[in-house]
Amino acid sequence: MESKGKAIIIDSKDNVATLLDDVKKGMIIQAQSDKEKIILKVQDDIAFGHKIALGDIDKGEPIIKYGEIIGQASKDIKKGEHVHVHNVDSQRGRSEAKDD
Repeated sequence: MESKGKAIIIDSKDNVATLLDDVKKGMIIQAQSDKEKIILKVQDDIAFGHKIALGDIDKGEPIIKYGEIIGQASKDIKKGEHVHVHNVDSQRGRSEAKDD
């Protein structure tokens, strides 16, 4: 598959990147920060501005963007998969979530 899409990694702690293009399943894309470059095979059709997993994320692991935990994986997420409400429980507004 052809490498065409791009994604940006905001912080070195992030385990997701934000897509700068619409991408299709099977595409090879480049996710880049100021320090590293990661090549990913896209596992789903994903729209511009959405998140893509930089590596495998196990169910229950934190989703990290901007160097901060923004949610928790509600199921296993494979490298290159779309990271969104279908596989992430948001931690926003859920103070009880910290006690789980």
